[in-house]
Amino acid sequence: MALSLVVLVALPALSLPLTAQEAEAAMPDGWTMRLDRAGGSAPGFEAMPPGWHITTGPAGIFYDPAKTASGTFRVESEVFQFDPGTRNEAYGVFIGGKDLDVDSQSYTYFLIRRDGSYLVKRRDGSGTSNVQGWTSHAAVVSWENRGEGEATARNVLAIEAGGEALLFFVNGQEVFRTSREGQHVDGIVGLRANHGLNIHVSTLDIQPIG
Repeated sequence: MALSLVVLVALPALSLPLTAQEAEAAMPDGWTMRLDRAGGSAPGFEAMPPGWHITTGPAGIFYDPAKTASGTFRVESEVFQFDPGTRNEAYGVFIGGKDLDVDSQSYTYFLIRRDGSYLVKRRDGSGTSNVQGWTSHAAVVSWENRGEGEATARNVLAIEAGGEALLFFVNGQEVFRTSREGQHVDGIVGLRANHGLNIHVSTLDIQPIG
């Protein structure tokens, strides 16, 4: 998979920055995005089987409003990060999305970054707060530990929403858990990418559990 993705991203990685209008027009059917800030070049987000390719641009979220989860469920996503240079920017998934197109937006997000650490955070309107601040964990494949000759760092992120707890996994290993109460859980599921990233997301699966 990692070797084949080198070919897949050659053109997107070299493409010129898009305007916001061009980026919206290129979005796959049903998908939309919301950037953290307006202005500047927009990210590229396009369907590229298997999955989607993202090159940022300012940070933001990418989602299909039809992709939702509620009750007890598991969300899992396989992500390949291409050469980040010296940047230590984060990417991952979010759950519990509500009002994503207005000022009262809210969601809980789970991110990793090139240095092998993870973050769990929530957004409430224009503000964000840490559920678990940046924490190093051996389960996260860092860029430096991606494997000899590998063009990407591959990680699988998952969130399990149980009746009482939220569990967070990287590559099949639990890295954090917290109470479900008080978190944004039921709602839209999507992707988040900070600025200056080149990643390929091969899957975004939602499965009921329990």
